[in-house]
Amino acid sequence: MADLDVLNAIIAPEAEAMGLLLVRVAFFGGESDPTLQVMAERPETRQLTIDDCADLSRRISVQLDALEEAGKDPIEQAYRLEVSSPGIDRPLTRRSDFADWAGHEAKVALKEKLNGRQRFNGLLVGIDGDVVTILDKEEALHKLPFDAIDTAKLVLTDKLIAATVPLSAEGADELEEEGQD
Repeated sequence: MADLDVLNAIIAPEAEAMGLLLVRVAFFGGESDPTLQVMAERPETRQLTIDDCADLSRRISVQLDALEEAGKDPIEQAYRLEVSSPGIDRPLTRRSDFADWAGHEAKVALKEKLNGRQRFNGLLVGIDGDVVTILDKEEALHKLPFDAIDTAKLVLTDKLIAATVPLSAEGADELEEEGQD
């Protein structure tokens, strides 16, 4: 398995050099389909264009190839590099994400059970210091230590879609009909 701290240290400066914020670096897929996933965003739009993805992918590849040539490859096996925007139902990985997306529905899984529970779904109230608060459907507030969170992501809802403005709506109102004369 690849060391994510080492990969973050390699990838973050490349993203920052492009004016991007790194959202997540993950390695998954096991032996059958090992994938290095990099999610980044432009701070002003919280999105990434296809050109941004391609440019960041090239920058990361150059760095990783140079390390491999120097005998310091941080990933021992063959893998696929995937660079993308975090998307609408984005992962919540940074403290700022829990503040920025307060008021939207989220799913949170903890590394270990807390008060008999490991999974929490509900309205993201926000973060105060190192404590994330979720309001569940039964109106119960759950205070979750940030460092105890394994994974968290937004839930795709109409409210979230309305709050997420596309980079460009150009061409969105044009329909292309095939097969008609």
